[in-house]
Amino acid sequence: MTAPQGSPMLPAGAAGERWRGDDLRALFGRSTAVFALLTGPAHVLETANPAFLRAVGVDGGRTGRPIGELMPELAAQGFIDLMDTVYRTGRPHTAGDARVVLGADGAAREAFFDFTYDPRRDEAGNVVGVTVLGVETTQVKHSQRLAAEQRALLEQIVRDQPLDQVLEGMARTIEELSPGVIVSVLLADPDGRHLRHGVAPSLPDFYNRGIDGIAVGEDVGSCGTAAHRREPVVVTDIRTDPRWRDFRHLAEAAGLAACWSTPILTADGELLGTFAMYHRAPRAPQEEDLALSAVFARTAALAVERHRAERARAAAEAKERAARQDLAFILEASTVLARDLDVDETLQRLARLAVPALAPLCTVDVLQAGRVRRVAAAAPTRAQEDLLASRAPGGDADGAVARVLASGTTEIGRRAPAGPGPWEELGVTGYLCVPLTDRGRILGTLTLLATAGRPADGRTVALAEELARRAAASARNARQYAQRVRLARDLQAGLLLPELPSLPGATLAAFYEPAGEGLEIGGDFYDVFELGDDRWAFMVGDVCGRGALAATTTGLVRHTARAAARLLNDPVAVARAVNTALLERSPHQGTGFVTLVYGELARTGGLLTADFVRAGHTPPLRHRADGTTEILDVPGMLLGVTPDPVLRPGRVVLRPGDSLVTVTDGITEARSAAGVLFDERGLAAALAACEPRPTTARATLDAVTRALGAFTEGSEANDDDRAALVITAA
Repeated sequence: MTAPQGSPMLPAGAAGERWRGDDLRALFGRSTAVFALLTGPAHVLETANPAFLRAVGVDGGRTGRPIGELMPELAAQGFIDLMDTVYRTGRPHTAGDARVVLGADGAAREAFFDFTYDPRRDEAGNVVGVTVLGVETTQVKHSQRLAAEQRALLEQIVRDQPLDQVLEGMARTIEELSPGVIVSVLLADPDGRHLRHGVAPSLPDFYNRGIDGIAVGEDVGSCGTAAHRREPVVVTDIRTDPRWRDFRHLAEAAGLAACWSTPILTADGELLGTFAMYHRAPRAPQEEDLALSAVFARTAALAVERHRAERARAAAEAKERAARQDLAFILEASTVLARDLDVDETLQRLARLAVPALAPLCTVDVLQAGRVRRVAAAAPTRAQEDLLASRAPGGDADGAVARVLASGTTEIGRRAPAGPGPWEELGVTGYLCVPLTDRGRILGTLTLLATAGRPADGRTVALAEELARRAAASARNARQYAQRVRLARDLQAGLLLPELPSLPGATLAAFYEPAGEGLEIGGDFYDVFELGDDRWAFMVGDVCGRGALAATTTGLVRHTARAAARLLNDPVAVARAVNTALLERSPHQGTGFVTLVYGELARTGGLLTADFVRAGHTPPLRHRADGTTEILDVPGMLLGVTPDPVLRPGRVVLRPGDSLVTVTDGITEARSAAGVLFDERGLAAALAACEPRPTTARATLDAVTRALGAFTEGSEANDDDRAALVITAA
């Protein structure tokens, strides 16, 4: 910024000095650049242009004094030393973006300059002072820093940094860019009626607590008013402004004298909060202050909107997760409740499902014959369960269980139940009593008992009611199943002998195992009955199918055989009579075939003789006392298929200790875990391997069932009825 010595641009001597003084004064007096002439080693301010005086905050009438006296803050920052060096060496000094803090502590401001210190010389070339030339770059520097900080804040917003971190970073940035400013951000409640403390890193805690929750309204400080008006509100002096009437004492205690507040709004005008700039001395904002407020209010709006959107998304995801968890809970509960078709067990499972998923304590009570009976209790410990189970509800009409049973409506209590109970021992603070209702009929109640910190909310009520509804349906299904099982067993018992008769010279043993759960009537049957003249008849059969039609066919076979046996005295003739009866059935009574082994026993001397016919049935076996086994494979056709089945008589003689073993195909067609059939040979081998050798019918039958159990271990559940009849000669 200075020309070399002797340059034609600057005339030498006095004329040159006049150019430097007068012309430069005129030039910089009309420019935005700063200019000052300092004289002597003390750097006395001889003259300066208005831009210089404004920039450094010096009154133009104070020239003629050393610059270090006018601006003592320059010495600590090294600027006086630089002037001394230029004055002493005669060499100019240039600096760019030099930072300088101007003013005393309370009114200090940060400024940046590009400047040059040039030595001033007299006609003899001696240095007589320093010329200060410069351009203030504070606004450019601040704009750059502002843009950089704003980019950093926007990056934080995009990365979903926590809202308080973003807002605090913003507040500290502004306080750094504008020394003396104290920043506060208040956030609006969802209803927009109150403002809550957001961030204010430089305000005391008591002040933040005092304004937390202020109302949005006219004359409610700077922030409440700005939020109400949806426009900036400037209070230059808190002590005299009526809008601060209710908060003036807080401001005085915090040392605050001015407050400019800008509302934080969405694009469509929804209130998000306020952005406030405080000062410790009364002050009106400059244009750049208002611009700074607007910029950061918009940045804050982005941060708050992003935070709200993220919070809404998180809430929606949490709600969706909760819904999925609730659905999974209900589906799992449905599976668990239907697992055991026993009413009491179903309701005990209900109580165990509710604890601790829905409540820490639970009881289930049912109404039976006009009385309330507690069937289940669940708690964290066995002692608590026993305590709940022992305190069943009585006849108190004012009790929650009694009221819900009477009304069929869910009841919620924010206290322990009014009736007697171990409420104090268990720390019960509330209850939820839900009716167990199925098809309009109230079966009982599910009561959830809350302890401290576990009140029943809407979600708990909805889950409890759905759980109770499904439990009631499962209990009804279990009750109906139990009734059907009892009916099936009663019918099955009617088709089988209640007990085997005693045969002179022989022992008998029978075995029957229905397939599955025994809900349907099986098709396998056996019978032993007396014919007279010391003769007995026996039969083992298998009716095609299951259920009521199979029971009808079983009854027809048994009754026909019993009636025909007393008249015909011939197993083949009896089997043909059964075949005729089957063919003459009404179609409504079934059309399935029957396999049958029918025989007649008679004693001859010390031997037991069995004449028999095998009509398509699994062949019987003779297990001798010596341990050998023989399959009696006598040919014969199914019954109920053709009018003239091929049937051949068979005879077997049983010596003492010999057994006649007759089974149904549910035994011979049983499969191992590897899928291998047990069949007649497997049965014969199992009997032959028995040690010790069985000597009674019961011992022989036990050997059969043990061998069958060992063979089928690990295989799938039995899907066919199994029956066996053993006759052992005594």
